[in-house]
Amino acid sequence: MRKFLVILDDSRECLNAMRFAAMRAARTGGGVAILSIIPPEEFQHWIGVADIMREEARERIVVHYEVFAKWMRDRQGIDPELVIREGEPVSEILAQIREDPDIGVLVLGAGTEKSGPGPLVSQMARASGSLPVPITIVPGDLSKEKLEAIT
Repeated sequence: MRKFLVILDDSRECLNAMRFAAMRAARTGGGVAILSIIPPEEFQHWIGVADIMREEARERIVVHYEVFAKWMRDRQGIDPELVIREGEPVSEILAQIREDPDIGVLVLGAGTEKSGPGPLVSQMARASGSLPVPITIVPGDLSKEKLEAIT
């Protein structure tokens, strides 16, 4: 089964990327893998404090994931999987793609600010020529109706 890999973060554009991935998966018989990455700089403290912060970050991710997972299950009939990794975002995305041969498409949400689509989209676009899967970049300001029409 082909999976759409989508990144879960705190950005606004993440919502449209999640919607797109779930709708495409539902219409094509695929699945959705949701990847959330905890950056290493969050744990530059004493070991005990770092462990507590790591656990709190994981709990926040799971709560955030459950909101999207419920929508995907209820509206699209898709039961997504959650993957949590720690490290630099680009290298962790590439590692996840290499480790899961079922991933067929990377779905990213593009920001709508004047400063550009966001650092992750910019970095992944630069690496796109050597990626083993295509990237779909979903504009952050597309309406639900437009997303439904596209998918």
